Amino acid sequence: MKLICSSCGENVVGQDEFVVFKCPNCGEGSVIRCSRCKKLSRGYKCDVCNFEGP
Repeated sequence: MKLICSSCGENVVGQDEFVVFKCPNCGEGSVIRCSRCKKLSRGYKCDVCNFEGP
């Protein structure tokens, strides 16, 4: 199983502190963020509606 960070493209499987949540705009797309990108507030983009968030 692969879970890829929506910000940096890194596989987060095996990492301790990653998050997965639904897009705050459309509620359909899944956003995955590794702990590093979450900590640095790097942007992400929803694959469904193209919403961009911090």
